[in-house]
Amino acid sequence: MTRSTTVLCVRLNNKVAIAGDGQVTVGNTIMKHNAKKIRRMYNGTILSGFAGGAADALTLFERFEGKLEQYHGNLTRAAIELAKDWRTDKILRRLEALMCVADRSSSLMLSGT
Repeated sequence: MTRSTTVLCVRLNNKVAIAGDGQVTVGNTIMKHNAKKIRRMYNGTILSGFAGGAADALTLFERFEGKLEQYHGNLTRAAIELAKDWRTDKILRRLEALMCVADRSSSLMLSGT
């Protein structure tokens, strides 16, 4: 049995798309088939998607939204600051999720490792 979750980010010229599998599992049990793993952030200018633990990802979404507000929508700066927090905070370090985030000019993958 394959155990994985998917988030994919594709960029071509000035267009970007992020897609997710929409599946939430607990152990080997599929709990939900149509979860919304893709979100628009910062007034719709940033796309984000997650793979991994749903509860962990929701925590990261909230933290990342806070960083975007703090740094006025600067995707790269917000991502760097979230990564710093993720690596140094005892609680955040245990989160098992990753995020793909993109705006018109950049695509980034955020991970705690």
